[in-house]
Amino acid sequence: MVEAIDVHKSFGSNEVLKGISLTVKRGEVMCLVGPSGSGKSTFLRCINHLERINSGRLTVDGALIGYREHNGKLHELKPSEASAQRVGIGMVFQRFNLFPHLNALDNVISGLVRVKKIDKSTAEMEGKELLTRVGLADKFEHFPAHLSGGQQQRVAIARSLAMAPKLMLFDEPTSALDPELVGEVLDVMKSLAASGMTMIVVTHEMGFAREVADSLVFMDAGVVVESGDPEDILSNPQHNRTKNFLSKVL
Repeated sequence: MVEAIDVHKSFGSNEVLKGISLTVKRGEVMCLVGPSGSGKSTFLRCINHLERINSGRLTVDGALIGYREHNGKLHELKPSEASAQRVGIGMVFQRFNLFPHLNALDNVISGLVRVKKIDKSTAEMEGKELLTRVGLADKFEHFPAHLSGGQQQRVAIARSLAMAPKLMLFDEPTSALDPELVGEVLDVMKSLAASGMTMIVVTHEMGFAREVADSLVFMDAGVVVESGDPEDILSNPQHNRTKNFLSKVL
């Protein structure tokens, strides 16, 4: 589903990604872990071309992301073409990014109506099903200001699912939540994983990684230090940098 080949990304003179190569199979849940500043979130944003890579290649479901190849050279897609690619890639951010002037249901169906041009009554049926799926059947009319952080994040997940993505990206989706609200969001993510959704999750929730992930990638300073089976890495890391990190978070 996702293939990264020698991906580099710099912000000015600061090289944030220093040659990331990895593969995510269809239906796989991959967790990216590592210290702040290691490039995890930047890599996620490159997967849907919210950030432009400097070199390397990124493909999702066989399609080159953000670029087209012509005569052996890569040419960046127009913004409208890049946006069309993103429709199939759901992304959930640390901050919920809900529209404050729309209620939960209208937040969920905004993409269906505006992007997919689905009539509002059909979109509302789908939106209600998705909000019910994430445990918010009684919150259709509630505005973000009247929802808890965990409820807002579940609305954000439902909004991403409304576009029927083939891939879901989660950028530390529980880091902005009070501790007692983390579980309700992780439960939704677990059910998504069980349904076969391909997911890449940047997280500090090691219990989630151990229980749900098919693969675990430890990043530091813009490189992949160690990757493999979550239980193996969490129980018996091979690199000193991984051991040092895990000693502080487990």
